[in-house]
Amino acid sequence: MIGSQSESSARRNPPISSRSSQWYWFWLLLHNPGAVAGALVVLAMLILAFVGPALTSVDPLKVDMYARIEPPSVKYLLGTDRLGRDILARLLHGTRITLIVGLGTTMATTVVGSLIGLAAGYFGALDPIMMRVMDGLMAFPSMMLAIAIMAVRGPGVGNVIFAVTVSSTPRLARLVRGQVLTIRARDYVLAARSIGASPWHIVMKHILPNSTSVLIVRASFNFAVAVLVEAGMSFLGAGVPPQIPAWGNMLQEGVHLLRVAPWVSIFPGLMITTTVLGLNLLGDGLRDCLDPYLYGR
Repeated sequence: MIGSQSESSARRNPPISSRSSQWYWFWLLLHNPGAVAGALVVLAMLILAFVGPALTSVDPLKVDMYARIEPPSVKYLLGTDRLGRDILARLLHGTRITLIVGLGTTMATTVVGSLIGLAAGYFGALDPIMMRVMDGLMAFPSMMLAIAIMAVRGPGVGNVIFAVTVSSTPRLARLVRGQVLTIRARDYVLAARSIGASPWHIVMKHILPNSTSVLIVRASFNFAVAVLVEAGMSFLGAGVPPQIPAWGNMLQEGVHLLRVAPWVSIFPGLMITTTVLGLNLLGDGLRDCLDPYLYGR
């Protein structure tokens, strides 16, 4: 009797390492070295964005012409730029700008792209119209389209988020559309339709939950793309205003000082590289853990 009760309890609450557990993907994630490394990098960037500016009392916009192009030292841990501004303080404040742009773009792209993909995939009448619009936007390289939008709207963090969202949405919309077309033909969707379930009910209860894994994985890559595009636009002078200490702006300011003061560009470049690498590692790990076809490896 006791044995049967324990077996019944084990079936109701399987261990996290069991494939029948709803947290099995999390167990896989913890045992994926790349995903763990990427998660630690992303967590470190989040911590720096929230508490980093409080770690230094130096104003990132303070100009000190007597401390121009100072190499890394005890006083200036990462050196100064051509205007004598502390690079460490500017990097810490730039982390917050990157987080705002990355999170804002990722959230907006996920919401808009999901709505377009769900509508185009489930309602056949909307598919040709929406996908032709998405194809038209995809005809332009993402960076060029974002720069064109910024040229019309002007510099600003909000405009950067809008521009990167417009350039990133078509790919997510097509990805969601393909997922919806696959799920729409499944037996449980056909059964729900046969008993008179409304399209809204089918989309929200059956199609969207089964597309969540794809959205989560794609969101991590969208975050990385947003970081790169924002840095690229700022480097070209089409991103956030020059006075804002963004990583792309710092790269652009140090491009002419590579021979005499390489640290001006090296440190923001390392921050961009590390952040994008961490997001890609996390995205790869999430893909491996959330893809049901990879569980049986």
